[in-house]
Amino acid sequence: MAAKLKKGDKVVVLAGKDKGKQGEISLVMPTAGKAIVDGINISIRHTKPSQTAQGGRLPKAMPIQLSNLALMDSNGKATRVGFRFEDGAKVRFAKSTGEVI
Repeated sequence: MAAKLKKGDKVVVLAGKDKGKQGEISLVMPTAGKAIVDGINISIRHTKPSQTAQGGRLPKAMPIQLSNLALMDSNGKATRVGFRFEDGAKVRFAKSTGEVI
């Protein structure tokens, strides 16, 4: 099955502690069904100092379930993703506006 969300897509969070926030996908893990979105689902990681890096409490973006994300259309609202064939190629499009993504 083709991926509905890809790296670089602008998305809106549908559920969870960051509901309503927007961000850009930086990494998709299709086998786990999760994605990492910049600035979303941030948790604090405590790290030990090393010779190269300073330790302390570092914020880190954690993976979020793909079902809790929706693609943002040109109007800035959440939309579903569909697929259609144009000129012999399979393309993704926003179901709300019909524009190709």
